Formats: sequence, C-alpha cells, structure tokens
Amino acid sequence: MPDSPSPEIAARTAALVEGILAQKGIAGAPAPDTFLTEAGLTSLDLVNLMLAIEAEFDITIPSSHLNPQSFRTLGSIAAMVQAVRGAGPLAA
Repeated sequence: MPDSPSPEIAARTAALVEGILAQKGIAGAPAPDTFLTEAGLTSLDLVNLMLAIEAEFDITIPSSHLNPQSFRTLGSIAAMVQAVRGAGPLAA
C-alpha cells in the first residue's frame, strides 16, 4: 500500500476505534502505530470494527485484506481503506 492515507481517512478510522474503546470504558484513541489489541480491543471488537469500517467508508473489504496485518494499528487500517477506496486490483 504505497500511498499514505489521507488525514480524513485517518481521522474517521480513529473516531471509529475511539467509539469502540469508549464502549469498553477506555478513553481516547491510540497512537497510529499502537497495536489495537494492546489498546484494549478484542478479536470480537476487531470484527465489529471491520464492519464499522465497511459501513463508514461504503466499501467491501476484499478477502485479500481480511488479515491481522490490515487491522493491527490505526495506521494499517487507514492505509488499507485508502488502498481499497482507490482500488483496482489489490495486492495481497
């Protein structure tokens, strides 16, 4: 994913994560490079986040991007969204 994500995608992604963390009683969004599991998200939270990302950005995440690396950090999620939104064929 060569292009860095736009500030708008990064901010919207952070807001989604912040909302899930708030439901768990955890305030604030993690840094872009913090592992989301270390910030307090469980595997079920990550599934819910994936669904929220698809709804927020009106995208369908291709199976090639449904992997732990794509959902590890805010930065990796934003980069994946950027790639999917600008997509032609995606590299796995």
